[in-house]
Amino acid sequence: MNNDPITQLVVDIAQRARRASLELATLQSETKNQFLHDLADLLIAETDSILKANALDLEAAGLNNLSAPMIERLTFTPERIIAMSEGVRQVAELPDPVGNEIERMSPPKDFDLRKIRVPIGVIGIIYESRPNVTIDCAILCLKSGNASILRGGKEAFNSNMRLAEIIQDTLRANGIHEDAVQFIPTTDRQALNVLLKQDDTIHCIIPRGGESLIRFTVENSRIPVIKHYTGVCSVFVDSSADKKIAESIVINSKCQRPSVCNAAENLIIHEDASDQLPTLAKALHEQGVELRVDANSKAILASHELPLVDATDEDFATEYNDLVISIAIVPDLNCAIDLININSSGHTDCIVTEDKSAAQKFLAGVDSASVFHNASTRFSDGFEFGLGAEIGISTDRLHARGPMGLNELCTYKYIIHGSGEIR
Repeated sequence: MNNDPITQLVVDIAQRARRASLELATLQSETKNQFLHDLADLLIAETDSILKANALDLEAAGLNNLSAPMIERLTFTPERIIAMSEGVRQVAELPDPVGNEIERMSPPKDFDLRKIRVPIGVIGIIYESRPNVTIDCAILCLKSGNASILRGGKEAFNSNMRLAEIIQDTLRANGIHEDAVQFIPTTDRQALNVLLKQDDTIHCIIPRGGESLIRFTVENSRIPVIKHYTGVCSVFVDSSADKKIAESIVINSKCQRPSVCNAAENLIIHEDASDQLPTLAKALHEQGVELRVDANSKAILASHELPLVDATDEDFATEYNDLVISIAIVPDLNCAIDLININSSGHTDCIVTEDKSAAQKFLAGVDSASVFHNASTRFSDGFEFGLGAEIGISTDRLHARGPMGLNELCTYKYIIHGSGEIR
């Protein structure tokens, strides 16, 4: 065995997580739910200590010139802590997926054969500047019977450590194996490299962060990875779009929280609705959004005294995570679908239209995990879907796609009840 301290630390964490996962697989729903309610209470009670730890991270972020979107993701407020606590309670109220029957089979022999949901086992989550992910991942993994190993970014280290302490206190208070949720207590990059090699004890890795982190994880992991590469989301304003609905959805999708993965990065407009562009562009500009426009959009907006930037082809495949949007005019619905499928990351896309047949064609033709009709892209979210806090939004196809809630954190096994059958 490697005697390096970092290697020993991570290997020990992984081995202890595996042992804990075997206990968690049979943990009663009542015990899990009591843990969640107690955790929700303790998060509120410890608001001051969480904010104090977060202030250390924010101070370091300023000294290190962290970008505005990253600081926004990093920041805790009393309101965000309340929302985080409410998310924990919502998960407590959700049905326990473990043991649920997925399918009852009809084998040639007349025994009882069923497919049921079971935990994956040990899940490693790697994430960057959003400390609320510590809570989201811990509670979803525990409710679905999985042990979790959390490896947060250095930007939120103090916040994450405080949250991890609160989780540990709540585990002990409820008599749950304290290794059920573990946080890797170092920012050393070597810890990540070691973690990704523990395929004998860890069953799944979920990275949440920038594309470079996710690509690094995929390229260096021996463990299956569920990916969320980028959130290049688009809103298409069709020829029959209601003007008020279009403006409301575009502004909300782009501006309500531009730093997150379900914020819109592209605005695509049917040429027969191009008269809506000046109003939409002005509304976006008033919200501080930089407008990157194609040639057709630029020609329409030239006389409206708005600051414009020429869009490149690459812009329509870019996740800005900021108050920037790319705008294109297209001749028809098919071109809009093609533009999205070429540039989209497979996350979330929306059509604004009053034409049901156009909506149906868009919903069927756009190859993304979530496709909406007359609703903001910001609804692509586990909480908004009623899944409770999500562990991530998968742009993969196997085995989970879109917001990952409790069911997506389970695999399955086959159970047979026989009466002496032999083959």
